[in-house]
Amino acid sequence: MPQLHEHVRTVATPQAQPVAPSFDEASLVVPAVASVQNLRIGDTDGAELVHGVDLQVRPGEAVGIVGESGSGKTLTCRALLGILPPGLRITSGTVTIDGVDLTDPASARWRGVRGRRIGAVFQDPASYLNPAIRVGDQLEEVLRVTAGVPRAQTRDRAHDLLDGLGLRDVDTVLRRRVAELSGGMLQRIMIAIALAADPAILIADEATTALDVTVQAELLDLLRTLRLERGLALILVSHDLAVVSQVCERVAVFRDGRIVEAGGTNRVLRAPGHPYTRQLLAAHAEYGLERYLR
Repeated sequence: MPQLHEHVRTVATPQAQPVAPSFDEASLVVPAVASVQNLRIGDTDGAELVHGVDLQVRPGEAVGIVGESGSGKTLTCRALLGILPPGLRITSGTVTIDGVDLTDPASARWRGVRGRRIGAVFQDPASYLNPAIRVGDQLEEVLRVTAGVPRAQTRDRAHDLLDGLGLRDVDTVLRRRVAELSGGMLQRIMIAIALAADPAILIADEATTALDVTVQAELLDLLRTLRLERGLALILVSHDLAVVSQVCERVAVFRDGRIVEAGGTNRVLRAPGHPYTRQLLAAHAEYGLERYLR
């Protein structure tokens, strides 16, 4: 069966003020819904890969994490999800969600948090879905197991989730398998799975990187709308400053496992204080970041 390509309708952004205002350092007075403090991550050979990172995200806030590959962006987010790769571990520091210490990835407390209070979408959504099973069945399973939706209601709930994410002909999409859907549609499926239990926090780790420019713009608009409608806290990981500048109030710049600069997006991108941030901005000058800054 041929692949079903992008077939979406525009999700109108509600005419309302953003859930989170334009954050600057002086206005960070709301308690964090998720944080890492003095986070250090090492491997079994004793090498340290993340060096004392402090990062907080507040309800309804969008925080961008930028930096080149290998800078510690994804490892920090995986620590927040309690899913570090094999052979890596947190050597010091704390991971906290809703005020609960979840530094130990084996803690039973994670059962009530992962997928329920915090969800995630990553690059290459096809690799996170079972190619042999219809995507609708996979979404319904998450609704049953993670969100506790009764079996008789899962199909209707799956339909409503995808309809809310802007997909047309949802019944057809639910019957398709991975190979029959485009990358943008698969990423919407993954967003639906991540939002199935109505979490407070969504991590989007390079979630738009492999998509064409038009689909990327649609998904960024979708993320903004989800924040407005749900009061969702968003951690947006990207190497692309143009993407972060469109969505995030605050930004943290990673290099070599450290945050070298952090603050309000406007301040950091208009008047960067660290040479590395200036290098990143110079590399992205062609994208015209100025038009996204407020």
